Amino acid sequence: MEPWKSANKRKPSKALFGGQYGLAWRLLVPWSLWRSSTLKRRFQVWGLLAGLLALTACGGAQSYWAPDSEIEDHTVVTGERPYLMLKTMVSNKSGSGGHSSLLINGSRLVMWDPAGRWFHEDAPERNDVVHGLTPALLQRYNSFHARDTHHVVSQKVYVSPRVAQMAMQLAMNNGAAGDARCAVTTSAILRQLPGFGSIQQTWFPAKLMQQFEKIPGVKTTRYYENDTGKN
Repeated sequence: MEPWKSANKRKPSKALFGGQYGLAWRLLVPWSLWRSSTLKRRFQVWGLLAGLLALTACGGAQSYWAPDSEIEDHTVVTGERPYLMLKTMVSNKSGSGGHSSLLINGSRLVMWDPAGRWFHEDAPERNDVVHGLTPALLQRYNSFHARDTHHVVSQKVYVSPRVAQMAMQLAMNNGAAGDARCAVTTSAILRQLPGFGSIQQTWFPAKLMQQFEKIPGVKTTRYYENDTGKN
């Protein structure tokens, strides 16, 4: 595995869901009610607990704060007109979205990559805002996510310098995002921008991608690879 493809994964706390007397059980389902409930009711409660487990497994945000010297040493200015580029990692089989990120080209080029799993020593990060994205590193980012199961959809739209700077500032002010919050935080940023008010906040990357497609002037490209790499 290449060094920039390393990732940390969190697991739900065993103490929280461990056994019938775990904290979640005792807080959410009194044992006396569980014992007296019918089999049908037990299945309903199981469904509720499964949903809570899925949300808890999302975990909290991980904050990284690169020093000023690294940010300045890895500043990228493209010379291109300001633009926003929504990136969505899409399943080749189902069409569902697995991740959302937002490339912002303003006074400098940065990427809002909420709860992202891509890291590189030449791309310093501050609370999910990634700097230093040269064309070569952007290619590595795409290659990291594209594989035999997923491809990368890039949707680019040119914006005014004011809108690009607003997007950058909103991303920098957001703070690190928790797992599974990539689309909901990205859509929240976008819908605050002039010209993007039609974007509705959503938890689903594919739905955000579909909404972004309707913004006037968007150009869409798709990137595929057939390797079996892992996040």
